[in-house]
Amino acid sequence: MYFDRSNLSDTELLSFYRALLYPRLIEEKMLLLLRQGKISKWFSGIGQEAIAVGATLALEPDEWIMPLHRNLGVFTTRNMPLHHLLLQWQGSQEGYSKGRERSFHFGSRAFHICGMISHLGPQLSIADGIALAHQLKKEHKVSLAFSGEGGTSEGEFHEALNVAAVWGLPVIFLVENNGYGLSTPVSEQYHCKNLVDKAVGYGMEGVQVDGNNLLEVYQTIRTARAYAIKEQKPVLIEAMTFRMRGHEEASGVKYVPPELFEQWGRKDPIARYETFLRETHLLDAAAIEAIRQELKHRIDEDVAKGLEPLPFAVNTSTELEDIYAPGPPAIHPSGTASEKRFIDAISDGLRQSMEQYPELVLMGQDIAAYGGAFKITEGLLGRFGKERVRNTPLCESAIVGAALGLSIAGFKSMVEMQFADFVSCGFNQIVNNLAKIHYRWGQTADVVIRMPTGGGVGAGPFHSQSNEAWFTHVPGLKVVYPSSPEDAKGLLNAAIADPNPVMYFEHKALYRSISGLVPDGYYTVEIGKARLVQAGDDVSIITYGSGVHWAMEYAAAHPALSIAILDLRTLLPLDYTAVRDAVALTGRVLVLHEDTLTGGLGGEISAWIAEHCFHLLDAPVIRCASLDTPVPFAGELEKNFLAKARLDQCIRQLTGW
Repeated sequence: MYFDRSNLSDTELLSFYRALLYPRLIEEKMLLLLRQGKISKWFSGIGQEAIAVGATLALEPDEWIMPLHRNLGVFTTRNMPLHHLLLQWQGSQEGYSKGRERSFHFGSRAFHICGMISHLGPQLSIADGIALAHQLKKEHKVSLAFSGEGGTSEGEFHEALNVAAVWGLPVIFLVENNGYGLSTPVSEQYHCKNLVDKAVGYGMEGVQVDGNNLLEVYQTIRTARAYAIKEQKPVLIEAMTFRMRGHEEASGVKYVPPELFEQWGRKDPIARYETFLRETHLLDAAAIEAIRQELKHRIDEDVAKGLEPLPFAVNTSTELEDIYAPGPPAIHPSGTASEKRFIDAISDGLRQSMEQYPELVLMGQDIAAYGGAFKITEGLLGRFGKERVRNTPLCESAIVGAALGLSIAGFKSMVEMQFADFVSCGFNQIVNNLAKIHYRWGQTADVVIRMPTGGGVGAGPFHSQSNEAWFTHVPGLKVVYPSSPEDAKGLLNAAIADPNPVMYFEHKALYRSISGLVPDGYYTVEIGKARLVQAGDDVSIITYGSGVHWAMEYAAAHPALSIAILDLRTLLPLDYTAVRDAVALTGRVLVLHEDTLTGGLGGEISAWIAEHCFHLLDAPVIRCASLDTPVPFAGELEKNFLAKARLDQCIRQLTGW
């Protein structure tokens, strides 16, 4: 077979051999340790090493790689210490993820490797965001994301490639086509002749390579890298290879025809490269054996070090603290204030945050020249330019993934969902990537997702949902939901300043219907702190969003009843101290929200009060919520659906005790 050694010295060719052989020998040792019960799981890349090693050698050390299960060669070629990797694979607290992740589900900023999640496709969109950051910083760098051929069936593959092509991003998408997704052969995975043929549909360059030829992989990636940087365009590479072992060791290989092992065994990347080195007289059999023994000895030493038993001290406080990265202190308002509508307060906050943080990028459908579906970003394009105020294709998941990539590269981002209902298309990225990444390997997700939410505007079941409870169950997210113009601006500024992922809910019906005094300067409202709207002696209403205004209207219409109103403002983390204080005020509590009853946040609050404040109660906690139906379109049906229709009934029930 032909090996293209152009511009590579003998020294480089020999170092490439060590880089290729090293992960193979480690794997052989790991399989032995797996049988001995010293590690718990292993995804083998035997037979595919040339792809991971060749690609990593072709990149600069500070260019980010998004690897998957079978890419040990990425980690070893980036010179991650084997004994430290062993600690990771055993679930040790001294591993890269402090025992919180398994096998290769971890990342490292020091080595510019982004930890994968099991859903595979989201890695591709993260590469888009990192490449965008390189572009914004005028850096001559690329990002590279791995995928298997099975992963190309996921929607994220299409979204990520489409965004990279439309935005002109220097990304290399590297597909390892090893014939099987677990037991599903390629014949049941796709019907195009070659996966690389898909490149033309995105208007990008594509090339297929022999994934078992180390130098072909290396030279192809080097060429693709130079092209992506010069042209500022993505490249799709399909590397043909074969998985010589099961999906994982427990899977076995009975579903694979035996002749495929014979066929691909003759194409083993290490044996082929050794033949090349012998034919070019760089190594002989004795030298090859000497290198093998040297590496095996080194592996044995690292394994002995990595398998030394270490104490495991479980600390619940540390576990909880590591969910979030530390945030900045609140900035209190000062100076003048002006009357502003809810929508204008949000716009003002976005503008001032863009001024406060030059690294902040806004992304969303139609948010640039059009100004967004609700005109909140109107005028920002002219003020800050198209690099920072970016229209996106219709692909919520890829944009959320790109936002995470921007964060990894040091940027802040705001993603606008056109309607909160559409966030379901980006759900995986939010709950499995953004929310978990700091806990998993200490990487911040400096992303705000704005969520125009709620009913009362006759928009029907797909534009009116109150879906905040979807996210209050997810550790690692912060969820804020302002009810006043002052809080709308201050909480948005705080969300953008916070290095953690924040879901920012803004009620559409409040945009132009309420106004209030809003400080003119930049300020933040502390996330996690509720606000007592008014004190009272008879009933405490705990609520947020539109519920605050319903409660205020009801209190004004019933002056004989002394009603305390607590505006939660932040739904995750909840201000339990304020909740306890509200219970203590009256001993009678109504939890009011626009979301549907079953599974709504009111259930969690009610349960917490029953558990922690039972001695303060004079009556059962009552929940007032919307009907357990989709949000109807017709005006009379929607009025009946909303919790407001049952507020008087619920308060009467509560005061009747």
